[in-house]
Amino acid sequence: MKFFTDVYYEPGILDYPLGKKLKEDFSDLPWIEIDNHNRIEEMTKRPNSDFPKMKRYLIVGTRKTHRYTENQKISDYLVPFTSSGCTAMCLYCYLVCNYNKCAYLRLFVNREQMMERLIRTSTKSAEPQTFEIGSNSDLVLENQITENLQWVIPAFAREGRGHITFPTKFASVRPLLDLPHQGKTIFRMSVNPQEIIETIELGTSPLVQRIQAVNDMCEAGYPIGILIAPIILTTGWKKQYLELIDQLADQLTEKAKKSMTIEMIFMTYSYVQNAINKEAFPEAPDLYDKQNMSGGGRGKYRYKKDLRLEAEPILTDYVRIRLPEADLVYVC
Repeated sequence: MKFFTDVYYEPGILDYPLGKKLKEDFSDLPWIEIDNHNRIEEMTKRPNSDFPKMKRYLIVGTRKTHRYTENQKISDYLVPFTSSGCTAMCLYCYLVCNYNKCAYLRLFVNREQMMERLIRTSTKSAEPQTFEIGSNSDLVLENQITENLQWVIPAFAREGRGHITFPTKFASVRPLLDLPHQGKTIFRMSVNPQEIIETIELGTSPLVQRIQAVNDMCEAGYPIGILIAPIILTTGWKKQYLELIDQLADQLTEKAKKSMTIEMIFMTYSYVQNAINKEAFPEAPDLYDKQNMSGGGRGKYRYKKDLRLEAEPILTDYVRIRLPEADLVYVC
């Protein structure tokens, strides 16, 4: 990808096949050696205004943390996997928990180790489990660089038990369509009104392309899902989100609408995100709404209860009207 300007790397990555491949693929860029991908000293000193510039740095290392976290939503476990962060600049991104650590895309080249653990865990479980492998990054975006999904999906189909799943805001699914997935990979697309995509989900795929990607993956036999997320209750939210639901109902295929799950997630914002956005994107919409938000712990802002109580039934009722055969699995 010509997007990147510099590569920061741990020297040990060259002991892995993927590390060697990345070194070759990005041989025209400066390669800067670092001790640890978790803390890059020169970046900790950067001002918030450098956030977009830092997004153009690619960090390559090995993942050291492999602890699975229990999850009670669409999956049974959250799995630390092959990347963290993203090249997109969504103004609400929950991965920006610590600016100097989470701003950029980090690729982890010890994928064989992660895959072995995933398959072993899946086969030893008493019941089939679902493993969320994309909670820390966008794996469809990552796949354009590493082709990891083209390796992971067939491998899990051959040897794994249960399902793997990941969400995305990118429509580049063509390399996945003909893979032998055996129905064990659940593909989930995150959607928002196009106006929000253009102004807040910077660097992601347009809505119409995302919908087409869902149709294509469904036709290829993948289990599919839609995340209406995060729901942002700005001025005109009702009109925007009802029109979004209409667009889904009109443009998704009948096969997709009959088989998909739907998740609905209201936006959580944070002090860190707000501070970065004010300096890095001064012309962007302000997502902090003092009138309609209150503190939610650990520097987070959530919509006040009365606004949630107004919005939730409006949106869920309309989903059930326009997409009656879809399975609305949770709202949070």
